[in-house]
Amino acid sequence: MINELESTRSNVDQRTGILGMVPFVNGAPGNPGASSILGRKQKYEQYSMANNLKGGDRNRFSVSPSKGASILPLHHPCANFTFPPPPPPSLRRIGPRPCPVCYLPVDQALASMPSYPSVFPVLRNLTYVHDENPIKSEPHGGSDFSGYPSLKQRNDSFDIQESMTVHCGFVKGSKPGRQTGFDFDESDLEELQQFHDIIVASAIFGNYDIIQQPRNISEEAKKNIPFYMFIDEETEAYMKNESILDSSKRVGLWRIVVSHNVPYSDARRNGKVPKLLLHRIFPNVRYSIWIDGKLQLVVDPYQILERFLWRQNANFAISRHYRRFDVFVEAEANKAAGKYDNSSIDEQVDFYKSEGLTPYSEAKLPITSDVPEGCVLIKEHIPVTNLFTCLWFNEVDRFTSRDQLSFAIVRDKIMAKVDWGINMFLDCERRNFVIQAYHRDLLEQMPPPVAAVTQIPLALTNINTRGRTPGKKIPRHGRDKRSGSRRHRKAAAGNRDSNSF
Repeated sequence: MINELESTRSNVDQRTGILGMVPFVNGAPGNPGASSILGRKQKYEQYSMANNLKGGDRNRFSVSPSKGASILPLHHPCANFTFPPPPPPSLRRIGPRPCPVCYLPVDQALASMPSYPSVFPVLRNLTYVHDENPIKSEPHGGSDFSGYPSLKQRNDSFDIQESMTVHCGFVKGSKPGRQTGFDFDESDLEELQQFHDIIVASAIFGNYDIIQQPRNISEEAKKNIPFYMFIDEETEAYMKNESILDSSKRVGLWRIVVSHNVPYSDARRNGKVPKLLLHRIFPNVRYSIWIDGKLQLVVDPYQILERFLWRQNANFAISRHYRRFDVFVEAEANKAAGKYDNSSIDEQVDFYKSEGLTPYSEAKLPITSDVPEGCVLIKEHIPVTNLFTCLWFNEVDRFTSRDQLSFAIVRDKIMAKVDWGINMFLDCERRNFVIQAYHRDLLEQMPPPVAAVTQIPLALTNINTRGRTPGKKIPRHGRDKRSGSRRHRKAAAGNRDSNSF
């Protein structure tokens, strides 16, 4: 029995077994209506357009299952759900919001997990470059951690073959995490080699975020799905000093893994190692959900995987940016916000332009965006998805750490060679299962709340009023007396309110 939809905390706090509504609209080549969805700038135009699709019209916005379409059998509990209208505008709630998502109950989601890995028709065997003495032979890109692939090696890595060897970080050492840079304790290395159907992973480097505890996690998931949080030594020292971390290496659901000898001086670049190279750190895992350290997971992992991978017949899922879908526009936004050195961003975009990258247009349909919101990655660990994240990491290592800029070029080069695609779901759907917190530095810059102060009236005998005899009481009459009483009551009430927080 499917329980009735319950909405709490802006449709984010979805309970186990409760179904929300699912918005999923894809474009189709030759369909002008599809491009109109993508081209609107107003918030929730996608949302309202999708709600207006009826019957056969909805089928015109679908794509083949290999591209991540939402094609459900008639008996599926979510088959008949439609997109609700957008919420009314609110002056108190500015910016993107979560939207309802149709999740299966946990037991049904778990039963939907495929018994065997997805089979990809071309790439069957993927191995990785090992080089104890990497040498930089060209002026741009690379590192001692990931090696220095030449432009020819980079181009060859996009020529998909049955067996391939590519650069993918950890070029030194006997195994990832042992004398490679980004090293782990031996006890952690042993655990990272264990088999798991599913893991959830995140990272905090440079003490940049405050650890967020997952909510609404089923007992089945707590029992069978490990949650790994990677931190560096700086973050470890802070957590120990604050008595957050002890010898158990656990903070709530999170199993803490300390990374030693991190390869980069930039904490955000170090965070790209576990984010994009989880398959190298966890060689015996089937599925992973990556969330950035600033995010709190609020939906069960089984439900997320069923909704965004298994139901879509997809093996990689990521949300689109809520507003921008063009790499060139994204690059200008990064420059305006000071996200990275402007000349480095220009150099990267100019290089991609020379390789044929063009502004996004409806000619790319059914691809719905060139710009992801990369804080969540949902992935099946198979050779083609491992290749994709390897090559994506190599672009981050060669150019800027802004992974939104390099996503599309890697995806498009692979898709040009083989029949493969990525499920790029709506950003409002992502906001349904994760809640975003502020980075630590922003929290520390915020002023503390101002408490209301109750001013106690001075005794009348102490008031020295010019032209009157000191010590003589001055009678208060009517309106003045009542006004003073109201002021006192209001201040006292304000003080009680401030203490309630």
